[in-house]
Amino acid sequence: MDRSTEQVLPQSAENSTLPAGEVRPAAGRTRVRIGRLRIIVSLAVVAFYVVAAVVGPMLLEFDPVATDLGSRLKPPGFVLPDGHTAIFGTDQVGQDVLAQMLQGARVSITVGVATLVLAGVIGVAAGVAAGYFGGWLDMVLMRLADIQLTFPSILLAIFIASILGPSVVNVVIVLSISNWVTFARVTRSQVLGLKSRDFVDATRTLGARTWHLVTRSILPSVTAPILVVATVELGHVILAEASLSFLGLGTPASTPSWGLTIANGRDYLSNAWWISTIPGIGLAVLVISFGVLGDALRDRFDPRLRSM
Repeated sequence: MDRSTEQVLPQSAENSTLPAGEVRPAAGRTRVRIGRLRIIVSLAVVAFYVVAAVVGPMLLEFDPVATDLGSRLKPPGFVLPDGHTAIFGTDQVGQDVLAQMLQGARVSITVGVATLVLAGVIGVAAGVAAGYFGGWLDMVLMRLADIQLTFPSILLAIFIASILGPSVVNVVIVLSISNWVTFARVTRSQVLGLKSRDFVDATRTLGARTWHLVTRSILPSVTAPILVVATVELGHVILAEASLSFLGLGTPASTPSWGLTIANGRDYLSNAWWISTIPGIGLAVLVISFGVLGDALRDRFDPRLRSM
């Protein structure tokens, strides 16, 4: 056996002795950096949208619902007669597209957060009750969840929205009804694994009541998975709100939203592409950022991927 073969064999043997699924330290550090980069970049994009939604409408001098037929269908960067620049152009009635996007970001993020709070409270409460008490309560709640899952969520939202009518409050109610199941099923699965753990049994043995066990021992342990689900669902909720507004079942015409702006520009794609394209790109970037953030947080909090 020559010297080169002697040098190769120990390295191969070293690699073959690694347990299945375990990564070398160098590869682990690279994945940690990539994971942190994903979280930082996606958080930066989301923070930019939040700041634009909160501060933008107050700083921009344009009224998002003010019309000016003399300045209709102006391209991005056009200088208006009053000296202001329409950065993203104007729509078919002279409304500033940038002003509508900033106001739409405020509406979409508000609807998304309010929906997740309401759906999260309902879903987490149902999941904890089903997982902790079990029995007939678990069967009833999970069968209700299964029945709802048989209907596509967007179709269910369209059906309920067509009954309640267009309004911001109704959109929150509609999307909460169609999204509580995800929180309930994730919470239930976590509670089923936690309620028989040693620290829960020890707390129960010391005489703790059910409310104390749930609020002090179980809920803190399921917070991380719920936050991951909420991050992913936030992008879905914003996209669903835009879909309802696009169909005329979301926010009313007096409340600009991304879906409504995109719908208003669909008849002008040939000569005024910016009306629908720019808000569509902004919506896509925000939804993708929430998706990347949710995936990165899932990898970070998954016990099987702690080494990453």
